[in-house]
Amino acid sequence: MAPLLFLLVSFAILYLLDRFALSGRLGISFIGRAAMAVMLLVTGISHFTNTEEMVAMIPDILPAKRELIWFTGVCELAAVVGLLWDRTARPAAILLIVFFVLVLPANIAESLRSVEFGGMEYGPIYLLFRVPLQIFFIWWVWYFGLSQNRKS
Repeated sequence: MAPLLFLLVSFAILYLLDRFALSGRLGISFIGRAAMAVMLLVTGISHFTNTEEMVAMIPDILPAKRELIWFTGVCELAAVVGLLWDRTARPAAILLIVFFVLVLPANIAESLRSVEFGGMEYGPIYLLFRVPLQIFFIWWVWYFGLSQNRKS
């Protein structure tokens, strides 16, 4: 829930700032990408501040769990930079969509195991929120990073 709040609140703040103080200079594509960047900054940092909780989410069959958490955190932080720079926004958006698709099965598996982190402790019921949320994040990146970015 917190990532969604960071995304929507930062979008609203940037949109209002652009409309009333910057005379539309930022553009809707940048505002949407910047809001996603804020969300990813927070979630990326959490990979380093909540590492042990996230390690518990990784299935036992995978080695180097801590390093995998750090790697995905680095990926999210790299996406922050990629989304904010116009020249790399489109490739960053494509890679981020792939990333969001790839992490969804892990979220599903860990919800079924009722891992004690990020809402997954509620078990399969959490998936009624998480799966649509992940689809929303994918749509957001496609819309602001690819569809609207083409028009800018």
